[in-house]
Amino acid sequence: MPTPLVAPAAPKLNHPALVRLLQRAYSAEMAASFAYVGHASSLRDPQAKAAVKQIEDDEWGHRRTVFGLMRRYDIPVNRLFEIQYYLIGKLIGASCHVLGWFMPYFFAGKLESGNVCEYFVMMHYFHELGVSEHDTALYEMGMKEKEHEVYFLEQIKHSRLLPLFERVFAWGRRTSRNDVDLDRKLAVANSHRYCQPHAAPPTLHKGETAP
Repeated sequence: MPTPLVAPAAPKLNHPALVRLLQRAYSAEMAASFAYVGHASSLRDPQAKAAVKQIEDDEWGHRRTVFGLMRRYDIPVNRLFEIQYYLIGKLIGASCHVLGWFMPYFFAGKLESGNVCEYFVMMHYFHELGVSEHDTALYEMGMKEKEHEVYFLEQIKHSRLLPLFERVFAWGRRTSRNDVDLDRKLAVANSHRYCQPHAAPPTLHKGETAP
C-alpha cells in the first residue's frame, strides 16, 4: 500500500522581529475589535454604527488571517500580549461612552494610521527570509487599515478640535503615520516600497505621494 503524501511543514521563522510582530498584531487586532464594539455602541446614528461595526468585523478578520500565518510557522500565541490587549481593548471600548464624539474617532484614526505599516513591515521581514507568498494577504490588510484611517479622518476633518489635536499627536489632515495613498495605490509587486522598515514614520502633506 503506497505511503500517503504529506505536505512538508513550513520551517520555523528564524526572524525574532517578525515573530514578535505577528504575535503583537494578533493580540492588537483583538484590542481594536473590542474598542470598536464600545465605539459603535456609543453612537446614535445607525449609519455610523454600521460603519464602525464593519470596521470591527474587518479587524476580527485580520486577526484570523494573522493566526493562520502563525499556525503555518508554528508561532505560539503570546499569552501576555493577549491579556494586555484584552484589557486595553475593553478599557478603550468603555471610555468611548465618556470621551464625547470627537476623541474616539480621532484616536481610532491615529491607531489605524500606524496599523497600515504593521502589515507592510511584515512583508519586508518575510522578504528578508526570501518568502513572498503572503504578499497579497499582507497588502490587502494594510490597504484595509488605510481605508479605516481615511474613514475616521473623514468624520472629523471639519472639527475645530482637529488642528489642535494634530499638532499635539502628529496625525490628521496633513500628517499620517504611513506613506500609502489610496488614490495612487502601488501594485502588490511594488508595495515593498511602502513603510520601509527602520525608517522614521513618514509625514505626508495633502496631495503628496510616496516617492
